[in-house]
Amino acid sequence: MTTLGICDGYDGYLRRLGFAEPPRPTAGALFALQRAHLERIPYENIDIQLGRPPGIDPALSVRRFADGRGGYCFHLNGAFALLLESLGYDVTRHRAGVLDPAGRDRHDVSGDHLALTVRVDGEEYFVDAGLGDGPYEPLPLRAGTYRQGAFTYGLAPLEGDEPGWRYLNDAGPCPVVNFLAAPAATADFEAEHERLSTSEDSGFVRTLALLRRDAHGIDTLRGRVLSRIDPAKGTSERILDTPGEFWSVVGGLFERALDDLTPADREALWDRVSRAHAAWLASRDADRSGV
Repeated sequence: MTTLGICDGYDGYLRRLGFAEPPRPTAGALFALQRAHLERIPYENIDIQLGRPPGIDPALSVRRFADGRGGYCFHLNGAFALLLESLGYDVTRHRAGVLDPAGRDRHDVSGDHLALTVRVDGEEYFVDAGLGDGPYEPLPLRAGTYRQGAFTYGLAPLEGDEPGWRYLNDAGPCPVVNFLAAPAATADFEAEHERLSTSEDSGFVRTLALLRRDAHGIDTLRGRVLSRIDPAKGTSERILDTPGEFWSVVGGLFERALDDLTPADREALWDRVSRAHAAWLASRDADRSGV
């Protein structure tokens, strides 16, 4: 039995995921919901770049997604957890931490990520719609290696004082996510969200990023650099040279609605990403010349 109606926006959220009616809480529906979420709701930080980061109240994120926006992990997994619970799934939120290659041997949990586990049909799954480049479908919460198309992922128990799990994705820029087994609440992530969305040293503040995942690969826009990661075909990359091309990609490929952005917003964001792009080019050229 579903409990839709907890907050406004569920119908629009489900329609955006391609569901005309609420699905029954089965493993098959869970897989379909995660696939649709990764394909249709982008990982994005446009509002953070414009200096007006949205809060991480899951009900707010549900409404934003119904209106065509995206978000980053606290928004994406927060709203997804609320939606799954409304459909009758047994969901637990977990404090997690994303590690880049330099920190891949650490076993701490920083709290800069919200991870989910879901129990359905007698099985427990690691579910994540908030990594951008994460698994296309849920992974059984058991130690092992899992193949999805041309991508390989791993799960292992987390070493340390507190029980938890370690998610592995060697093909990604951040190959490890550690998460604690203990349940967490939205309030546990508020301080870290404030830091990530406002601090000048945060990657979310420094760099525009949009990501979407499909069965074959990952589309990424960082600043003005559009990339397609497809293990079967290799990685392709191109620079978006004009505002028209940029906004066509944001609204088209990434399916991010643009009706909340004024002409001044668009101009400000294009100027911001262009300045960041120029600085990146200068830094890259300096590295190549050894200066």
